[in-house]
Amino acid sequence: MPANRTPSLRIIGFDADDTLWHNERFFQMTQERFAALLADFAEPEHLDARLLEAETRNIGHYGFGIKGFMLSMVETAIEVTDGKVPGHVIGQILAAGQEMLSHPIELLPHARESVEALAGRYQIALITKGDLLDQERKLAQSGLGELFDTVEIVSRKEPATYARIFDGHAPGEAMMVGNSMKSDVIPALEVGAWGIFVPHDLAWALEHADPPEVQTRFREIADLGELPALVAEIG
Repeated sequence: MPANRTPSLRIIGFDADDTLWHNERFFQMTQERFAALLADFAEPEHLDARLLEAETRNIGHYGFGIKGFMLSMVETAIEVTDGKVPGHVIGQILAAGQEMLSHPIELLPHARESVEALAGRYQIALITKGDLLDQERKLAQSGLGELFDTVEIVSRKEPATYARIFDGHAPGEAMMVGNSMKSDVIPALEVGAWGIFVPHDLAWALEHADPPEVQTRFREIADLGELPALVAEIG
């Protein structure tokens, strides 16, 4: 292979939540319900800030996902009411979380077509973080499971995560596609993979990060419908 030629792609990783299917919209809907339940105790903006603080400090304990979100809501409800939160409110918070855990999966536009177009020509991996049982449920309901050669449900997405998953592949042979600049793009770029950003209208505050200023393997596409052509261009 000529020294100035980029190695051909061999493996393409896909994020799941808000890349292949809707996810954040259900968190936001539940958070609005949470604000209504505690309207007598805190203004929505103050409550949102306290909940985000709880989620931030609890990630190390509960990880990412709906169950950690539920526990953070309960903790926040106790804090903002000085321990006076009614039992029925706690019950409704838990019920809201259980509804999230059973909500049907809604694929994003072009998700199936894009993965199907690339499957068989490349090794296809699902790389997602969150609660194991919930992510397995969503993958099963999505109907996409048979298209992936490997599924990785991880607690965090860091450079070491991608280095392990992409082990054995030279720089430029791996690609990660996702809606989180912080979790999907930047750490993948740091280990020599392509980082493809697919923005979603809704994004969790803790997933925000600035795009890389200079990075030859970074690309942004409007939606997954543009991915097969970009992959063909890269090789």
